[in-house]
Amino acid sequence: MIRTRVGYAGGTKKNPTYRDLGDHTESFQVDFDPEKTTYADLLAIVWDSHNPCAQSWSRQYRSAIFYANDGQKKLALETKAKVEKERGKVTTDIEPLGTFTWAEDYHQKYSLRNARELAREFKAMFGKDEDFVNSTAAARVNGYLGGDGTKEQLEKEIERLGLSEDGKKLLRARVGDR
Repeated sequence: MIRTRVGYAGGTKKNPTYRDLGDHTESFQVDFDPEKTTYADLLAIVWDSHNPCAQSWSRQYRSAIFYANDGQKKLALETKAKVEKERGKVTTDIEPLGTFTWAEDYHQKYSLRNARELAREFKAMFGKDEDFVNSTAAARVNGYLGGDGTKEQLEKEIERLGLSEDGKKLLRARVGDR
C-alpha cells in the first residue's frame, strides 16, 4: 500500500460532501504498487474484512467494490463468485469507480489527526494538507493508530516514518497498548 484516502464514490451528484452525500457511498481509495501487492491481494483483504453477505440499510454505508478497469472488474466478479460458494449470497456491490471525491480534510487520516502530538509532527513535515493526506508514512501511522498492524511490523519500518524520537516513542506506546 502506498497511500489511502477516504471519500465518496458510486453516485451521480457533483461534489458530494458528508452533509450532502446524494447517492454516493462512503468509500476509501488505495494506491498500491502492483510489483509488491496485487489487486487480488487487496480483494482478499476486502472480502475478509467485512461481512459480504450482510444486508446494507443505506446507500451511504453499503458494502461496495469499485473497479477502475475491465481487469479489475473481472477479478472482483471472480472472487465474489468464490465467496458466494463459500459463504452464501453476497450483497457487496461491484461497480465501476466513476468519480472518487475526497472527503473533507477532517475525515482524512482520522486516527492520526486525533493523536494530536503525532499529527503536529506530520503537519510540520508537510506544509499542505494534501501532501499530508498523500503521505505513505501518514497512511501507515494512521493504520497503526486505527488498530491495524503489529508491534513487530511497526519495528521493521519505524525508522522510515520520519518521526522524531519522541514521536517514535509515542507511536510505540500506542501500538503496544493493544
